Amino acid sequence: VKLKNHSHIIKVYYKDVDKMGIVYYSRYLEYFEESRTELLLSLGLCVSEMEEEGIMLPVISCKCEFKKGAKFEDIILINSLIEKKPRSTLKIFYEARLKFTNELLVKGFTVHAFVNSNWKAVKAPKVILDAL
Repeated sequence: VKLKNHSHIIKVYYKDVDKMGIVYYSRYLEYFEESRTELLLSLGLCVSEMEEEGIMLPVISCKCEFKKGAKFEDIILINSLIEKKPRSTLKIFYEARLKFTNELLVKGFTVHAFVNSNWKAVKAPKVILDAL
C-alpha cells in the first residue's frame, strides 16, 4: 500500500564524486535527506515550522544498498515513499535511479523517531497523521 510518495531530481556535481569518478557513498544519505524534506513539504509539512512547534524527527536508523555508481553530471531521480501511517516512528523508503534510463543506483530507508522539544519520545503528532 503506497501512502505517499514524491520524486526529487538531483544533479551530480564534481564535489559529489570521489577519486574514482563516482558519487561518494555518503552523498546518497544527503540526497535522501533532500528528498525527505521535499516529500514532507509536498504534504504541507515544513520541517522548520514543525521544529518551531516542538516536533523533531531525528534519524535513528538507516540502510542503503548500492547497486551502481552515478557519475559527474548524471541526473538522478530520488523517489521517496511513506508506505504506512506512523505510530512512534516514521519509516521512509528511497530509490535513486538514473533519470533518463531508470537504472537503479541505490535503494534504502531511514527511520525517524518522534520527539518533542525536550527530546522525549512521543507518538506521531496529529498534524503528521492528518497530512498522510
